[in-house]
Amino acid sequence: MSNQQKIYLLAFMSFLVGTSQYIIVGVLDQIATSLNISLSKAGQLVSVYALASAIGAPLIIMVTARMSQKAQLILSLIIFIIGIFAMLLFQSYLLIVISRMIIGAGAGVFIVIAYGISAQLAEKGKQGVAMANIAMGFSLALVLGIPLGRMITAVANWQTIFWMIGILSLLCLVVVHKSIPKTLSQTPIALRVQLAYLKQPKILSALGVTFLFFISYAVINTYIMPLLFSIRTISEHEISTILLALGITSFIGTKLAGFLADHVGIAPTLIGSMLLSCVMLVLLLLVSHSLILTSLLLLIWISAAWTFGPAQSIHLAFIAPETSGILLSLNISFVQFGFATGAALGGISIAHLPIHSLYGIAIFFCVNGTLSVTLFAKMALKILYTYERVIIFSQGVFDGHIPSTLQRRTHSNYFGKMC
Repeated sequence: MSNQQKIYLLAFMSFLVGTSQYIIVGVLDQIATSLNISLSKAGQLVSVYALASAIGAPLIIMVTARMSQKAQLILSLIIFIIGIFAMLLFQSYLLIVISRMIIGAGAGVFIVIAYGISAQLAEKGKQGVAMANIAMGFSLALVLGIPLGRMITAVANWQTIFWMIGILSLLCLVVVHKSIPKTLSQTPIALRVQLAYLKQPKILSALGVTFLFFISYAVINTYIMPLLFSIRTISEHEISTILLALGITSFIGTKLAGFLADHVGIAPTLIGSMLLSCVMLVLLLLVSHSLILTSLLLLIWISAAWTFGPAQSIHLAFIAPETSGILLSLNISFVQFGFATGAALGGISIAHLPIHSLYGIAIFFCVNGTLSVTLFAKMALKILYTYERVIIFSQGVFDGHIPSTLQRRTHSNYFGKMC
């Protein structure tokens, strides 16, 4: 097996891992019915998965830091597979919650290690492409995994899709054991070192924006099926079509993020995507009685949301390029914390309030996130402007004269270039 084929294998496993996370959203109503629990309780399966991924994965990686990356990858798959089959064998809600936590921890470790191994397997200069393939597999879980899962469960039950994920993961585990070379892990970064970065205001504020935005996203995304079913009775064909369309637009959003960041600037991309999300959420609250309008607005909203994610990653990479790996790792944890909090808040809301109150909660956190990133952008503009004036002044002194005037660039110029 060539190295490129090994990278594709990791990408396929990333698709399985991503499907295990996102499919819950597509079959939330079926899980609630089969376990005889409320939609609120079923939604907490998203929360515990995200928490386990955010907290458990970094701890497991640190504990196993002296192992080879191949051993770590195999361990992550074993944990993931145990969680999958435990979820299928247990009928108790509490035990299924524990199973989801096991799945989340294993999945979180897998994604991190898969990125590292794919970079090592890639040819020199193509590491970014290799890592993008891993991300692509995870994204395809949204485009194909959720709608395909819904179609399968329409003719069988929700457990069927997890049986398929478990069996395919077992086969992949065997192939990984035989084909992936034994590579050494990188020097582990202590947790206290990573947490030290949170003391820096610019980093903490950026991660805070991530947290707020993904709370808003998870509140709606987790309960998107109940929201649609609250409008009118929807056929399985209609549901599968809507889920497929949402997956495709989310994929478009991720591609749009890179294009916009390169051509109009990172700050406008971040603020624009968040503002668009806020506007769509307000409109969704107003047209919640119409399936067609709701579906169209959801397509725009999810595209904007998935534009924000990659743009924020680029933003963090430019805040401190020398520590971009740590910042991106922290950002993933904050994304998962946002997912967990949003799913939990959404569950509490629909247990005590009308389901359309979810839009109000999402608007609140999205607006706060947008205000935060706007204030951060303005602060960065002032810093950039001051920095340029100091440089011009210094150059003038060095050349033997002080400029009589310091030409000031417009905010829009900085705004387009700001990282």
